[in-house]
Amino acid sequence: MLKYIGLVICVLSINNISAQSITGKVTDKENDKPLQGVSISVAGANKGIVSNQNGSYVLSNIAEGKIHLLVSYTGYAAIDTLININSKTNLQIDFALLPAKEELEEVIIVSSSRTNSRIEDLPTKVEVLGSEEVKEENGIKPGNIASLLGDIAGIQIQQTSAATGNADMRIQGLQGKYTQILRDGMPLFGGYAGSFSILQIPPLDLQQIELVKGASSTLYGGGAIAGMLNLISKKPKLGKPEKSLTLNYSSLNEANANFFFSGRNKEMGYTLYAGTTQQKQMDVDKDGFSDVPSVKSVFVHPRAFFYGKDNSTLTLGYTLNYENRNGGDMSVLSGTKNAAHQYFDQNKSLRNTADAVWEKKYEDGGMLTAKANYSIMNRDIVTNVFGMSGNQSSWYSELAYSKKLEAHNLVMGVNFNGEAFTKKLPDSSYLSNTKFSTLGAFIQDDWKISHAFTLQSGLRVDQNNDYGTFVLPRLSLMYKMNNKVTMRIGGGEGYKTPSLFSSEVDEREIPYIMGFGQNIKSEKSIGANYDVNYKTKVDDWELTLNQTFFYNKIDNPITYQYAPIVYLASLNFIAPTHPLYYFANETKSLESKGMESYIQAMKAPFELYAGYVYTDAKRNYNSINPSLPLIAKHKFATVFAYEFSDVFKAGIEASYTGKQFLDNGTSTTPYTLAAIMLRYNVGKASFVLNCENLFDQRQNKNGSIVIAPYTNPSFPEIWAPLDGRVINLSMHLKW
Repeated sequence: MLKYIGLVICVLSINNISAQSITGKVTDKENDKPLQGVSISVAGANKGIVSNQNGSYVLSNIAEGKIHLLVSYTGYAAIDTLININSKTNLQIDFALLPAKEELEEVIIVSSSRTNSRIEDLPTKVEVLGSEEVKEENGIKPGNIASLLGDIAGIQIQQTSAATGNADMRIQGLQGKYTQILRDGMPLFGGYAGSFSILQIPPLDLQQIELVKGASSTLYGGGAIAGMLNLISKKPKLGKPEKSLTLNYSSLNEANANFFFSGRNKEMGYTLYAGTTQQKQMDVDKDGFSDVPSVKSVFVHPRAFFYGKDNSTLTLGYTLNYENRNGGDMSVLSGTKNAAHQYFDQNKSLRNTADAVWEKKYEDGGMLTAKANYSIMNRDIVTNVFGMSGNQSSWYSELAYSKKLEAHNLVMGVNFNGEAFTKKLPDSSYLSNTKFSTLGAFIQDDWKISHAFTLQSGLRVDQNNDYGTFVLPRLSLMYKMNNKVTMRIGGGEGYKTPSLFSSEVDEREIPYIMGFGQNIKSEKSIGANYDVNYKTKVDDWELTLNQTFFYNKIDNPITYQYAPIVYLASLNFIAPTHPLYYFANETKSLESKGMESYIQAMKAPFELYAGYVYTDAKRNYNSINPSLPLIAKHKFATVFAYEFSDVFKAGIEASYTGKQFLDNGTSTTPYTLAAIMLRYNVGKASFVLNCENLFDQRQNKNGSIVIAPYTNPSFPEIWAPLDGRVINLSMHLKW
């Protein structure tokens, strides 16, 4: 719940201390401007209304007795006031709200629901990393959000390439290809982006991160089988311009410089982010091959906002992201390539994205939204044995309408999206150009049956030009047992269409990929989640306990396989001298199940967290080695933070990763990671000294990760860090 600091309630006139109906007006305290769309409700009575364009509201047929009147609006401090209703006269109460103070604000408004609901009112569990967590990550790892996501229970960040350092984000034991990544509600990356997505998103540009685990296809379509990650960009604030700069340098020779500016008046506003990362290649274990690649990247993201007098907002944005990532033999990377030193793997990418969002709020509580984006990405893959250049364009458009009624919160819409991949010659691969598009329609309703029960039901129908029609239902029920205990249970179906690009593939093997097998089908899934949350206060300690259980099943899983002779014969292909591969469906399913448990305790200046995740992920199609590779069955994490004063804060965190199974069925060694952070504020500047992997845990301490021949080596599966202990010092200046 938002803290009640900065809250002003102005009662202009009260006819009596009683009423059968309550009327009034809601305004912004700072400029006396009427606020439209403010939610005014009676707690426990299934009765509520939203203010119209003049800020006015009417609550009718209020029963006698004491009631809690709840007032909430995105970006403003909430109100919970007690009123005694004891006669049949009318009561007029006007409210003047102050914007929530940024440094005191707890983010509870979730845009991923498409209804901008408070997080505690959603039947589907949504985990939110708010502005404070994002701000802290900006001082620890300014270049990307990978480590921040890895701190969330149930998420495992898995490095997939020793040379390029690309990483996979796995949710509830499922590979990263089953998670959909969005930026402000629109898809951010296509299949050709590979596993670089979370490595190309800086935190300084973000307001918050919203995560839904489990099937989330009803609102966002195919691909959201394991979950959905929605990155919410910062918006300008009226009368509160922002200018900030972050500089960072690490012991791995990584340098970051990031800028953010924003400003707004009543008619217009803007935000501008610009940043660069320069990372030098590092050979941590001194074997002659890079454990950390060379990275040169530039990220620019300007947005313009136009505020209409008709309660409409138009947002126009553009994103440029350039990256040059190179790893391999250190001699080659330093420019001394010769007959004994040949191997390297380089990825260059340039992505340009344009997007537009138009929103209009109506006085009856409805909101109409139209949004679209278009992205073009060029990616050049160059290795010592192969090179390929390709272009991928992707597009997304949507029209949606939402409305808050007395007992229902309804959203419906249609969208159209697609991708097109085109090779640029010359190359030596068998991959073909691809293009697909999907037209979808969705509807979802949050029905507040009573104060205790809320039922969310949704349905999506997608029509894909290559793989047919998909019907995706979803149900979720929330039960508020009391003001301390909340339970949610839900489930739904999902799907994922085949993709030519996978993090499982070494890029040197691209010339030997034949494409898709005959009669390949889309992957289909069903998933369910149950959680119970207990929140209370004990001697001024805010205590939260959460227990979650999850289950996911994917039918027709697509894997990377040797191409059988019968398949090659059907293509009239002569027997090759090198093994060929293709993507094909397995006959049996892929399953993941498990639980997440955590306890959090906060009392200024202390903050404590401890969590445990159990994951059992099985590939039922492999009877010899059924365990899904590189998924830790047991993971523990704990965090302790202490704020010594307004200017000094320290934090310690530790995690334990249990054994993981490799593809051949052998198991790895468990390992423990620890980190320590010190933050000191001086005036408008904040300095962070941080040390990750305090005990220097590395996979390459257990044996070589480079397998001969060294002119064109192979690599084992990566199951632990390769970079070892990392110390960084950053400065964040805000004025």
